[in-house]
Amino acid sequence: MPNGTSSQRKSDNTLIKALARAFRWKRLLESGEFTTIAELAEREGIALSYMTRILRLTLLAPDVVEAILDGTQVPELALIRLLEPFPVDWQKQSEHFSSSPN
Repeated sequence: MPNGTSSQRKSDNTLIKALARAFRWKRLLESGEFTTIAELAEREGIALSYMTRILRLTLLAPDVVEAILDGTQVPELALIRLLEPFPVDWQKQSEHFSSSPN
């Protein structure tokens, strides 16, 4: 490692928790345990609008998800930024999330 660089990664537990929730909720919907997002939101005690924004995280490119889980995402990548509209195309996502917000 070059002098002055840290080998420690900085995991963002808020992002990791949001990803875990998103994929858990997706599994519950796909399994048929819940037939609608509204039904699941009610059961979880979560606002429907918040749940739909978190569920969008399941559309993230694998490299973006991996960076979050590894703690190697750009420092500017906070949950608030992930909840904003983002490109569905994985290549465009990688470019979108590797740069600072506008």
